[in-house]
Amino acid sequence: MASNQSFAKRQLVFPVYLPSFLFSTAEFGIIPSIPATALLLGANLATAGFITGLMMIGRLVADIPAAKFVDVLGERKAMIAASAVAAAGILASLFALNLFMLGAGVFIVGAAAAVFGLARLSWMTEHVPIEVRARSLSILGGMFRAGSFVGPVIGAAVIKFYSVQEVYYLPLVLCALAAIILILAKGKEDLVKNSSSLKATFMIAKRESKKLATLGVASSILSALRGTRMVGLPLLAVALAIPTEQASLYIGFAGALDFAMFYLSGQVMDRFGRSFAAVPTLIGLGIAHLVVGFAVDANTFLLLALFMSLANGLGSGVIMVLGADLAPKDARSEFLASYRLLVDFGDAAAPGILSGLVVVVGLTSAMAGFGFLGFIGAGLMYRYIPKYAVQPTNKG
Repeated sequence: MASNQSFAKRQLVFPVYLPSFLFSTAEFGIIPSIPATALLLGANLATAGFITGLMMIGRLVADIPAAKFVDVLGERKAMIAASAVAAAGILASLFALNLFMLGAGVFIVGAAAAVFGLARLSWMTEHVPIEVRARSLSILGGMFRAGSFVGPVIGAAVIKFYSVQEVYYLPLVLCALAAIILILAKGKEDLVKNSSSLKATFMIAKRESKKLATLGVASSILSALRGTRMVGLPLLAVALAIPTEQASLYIGFAGALDFAMFYLSGQVMDRFGRSFAAVPTLIGLGIAHLVVGFAVDANTFLLLALFMSLANGLGSGVIMVLGADLAPKDARSEFLASYRLLVDFGDAAAPGILSGLVVVVGLTSAMAGFGFLGFIGAGLMYRYIPKYAVQPTNKG
């Protein structure tokens, strides 16, 4: 691992930050087109939603095998391969002749995203000094947030001015650019480890079960609350009869606040400790979910959206930082694969659970239920996050 004295975060621009932004923009850029493409191929609304969800299913399925893939190739080559595989999935979606082909393409993109995400986090864990780890990973989280915003915006614009099919070409180019930048990026060659078996990955998960059962679960809860936030706000806008364009604008304002806080979060974690970001984020999101019922018009809806973004922005990058902190040196990829599986499961399961609860108890009560879950996550974070000595900050 590099020393803090010799490390500068600008060293991460080409090996990690720029490729991650391009890959995230590509991944999220096709999302507006997937349901529309499915409908053109004869799907009904429910089937279109399922096919769109295959991206997250692909991510979940690939989370554990990704560790073996990263160990065999090394982190940088794994990111290059993931970019190429994602491009293949996008091509399959672009030229899909039926729903099966479209679903396979979407699934492949999700699986490639799992490999790319594990490889970049494993690379950062190995190469970034712990004294500046939180700031570095928070910037990476900011790249992800930027991509998740830019991708759909570009996709929506392309659909408006061209067609649904045209959207797929830009992500294809972005994946190619990400791979080219990674190929050209100079740096130390990754150490290729012996191929890890799935059995070995599960053995590491068993050995590190206390970490996964405490901070892994807490991170999964945080991921779940972020998912219910993204689903709950649009549902609330519909319930309040707020015009779609106005609601989208307000959610966009809130997203800008969230994005603006990513570096501050890293500063807080590096200066004062991980708890100072993780615990307030979970408490804030918990409170925000509990007070959803107080949003009764467009103005209070905007205030709620801003409050949720403020709480969420305080913990920008905290899930990646905790994963990097907890990963054992002798089995980094194997541990991170299990950790990411927990996190992705929370993200994937929460919207579906929320939708079911909305049918049974209504939106306000459903969101409140997740709010109480946030306090449980905060308690786990406070109790189990390791206490690191505060390090003096260095520029770089």
